[in-house]
Amino acid sequence: MDQKDKEKIERIISGRKEAHELLLNKKSKAYQSFLELEGNTYKDSYLSKMYKELIALGISVVINCESCMEWHINQALNSGASEEQIIEALEVAIEMGGGPATVSSRFALKILDYYKK
Repeated sequence: MDQKDKEKIERIISGRKEAHELLLNKKSKAYQSFLELEGNTYKDSYLSKMYKELIALGISVVINCESCMEWHINQALNSGASEEQIIEALEVAIEMGGGPATVSSRFALKILDYYKK
């Protein structure tokens, strides 16, 4: 990963934090509802949070949401996912998304590398 990739990932992280604070300060009811939905969705249940994060990562790759990839890789790692599990989730995404998902996966691998350091 080069400096440009690192800066891109850090812009994604800071942009999310800024938007989060702004929406909280504006008391956005829609955003509050989204946060509640997110919290309920990723609770351990029949599937653990880790597996839910890996599923979300696969979807993020297929829809090419770079911000989503960053978030769900970080959350998966924080939930106990190994590098190998993340790679396997990326492989499923590639199979489901075809050629375009290989492009998205390349960025996801840079994010994984970012968090490994």
